[in-house]
Amino acid sequence: MWPTRPGEAVGRLRALVLIALGSALMALSAKVNLPLPYVPMTLQTLVVLTIGAGYGWRLGSATMIAYLAEGAMGLPVFAGPVGGIAPLVGPTAGYLYGFVAAAFVTGWLAERGWDRNVVLLFAAMAVGHVAIFIAGFGWLAYGIGLGLAKAWVVGVAPFVAASAIKNALGAALVPAARRIVDRRG
Repeated sequence: MWPTRPGEAVGRLRALVLIALGSALMALSAKVNLPLPYVPMTLQTLVVLTIGAGYGWRLGSATMIAYLAEGAMGLPVFAGPVGGIAPLVGPTAGYLYGFVAAAFVTGWLAERGWDRNVVLLFAAMAVGHVAIFIAGFGWLAYGIGLGLAKAWVVGVAPFVAASAIKNALGAALVPAARRIVDRRG
């Protein structure tokens, strides 16, 4: 999203600023949440997928890793507001780790042109959501031992409709943001 300029120092500064901005957006998106029994519904997946599409797979994944590291260090960046190790080993752990995979896959697809078409970007974001769901569902089912049926009922089913809405919103926002950046660049 941020036009690159020559110079290695400028490139590092650009990456650090974008990672800091992205992790701050992740923390803010975690605060907008609807508490549910095991996993809260937040705006985080919208932000994860938008960061992946806007930053690309390398910077998007690095941003999610930085976000998880900030939380692990105790900063209150997760839904709740909480920080520390507990969210990274509790019911939300699979989803949190799935953010890295989602940013990776959405960014990878965006770098191959899927971000230039709203329908393809919606599909790329859907693949990112699937990555989050697989990680979250797997952790709920096996990591904390809920079993397949209960993990589906509490960890996937309540989020499917909201995910489609977030995909549509993200697929509209990213091209609009790109047009703004392209005009300024």
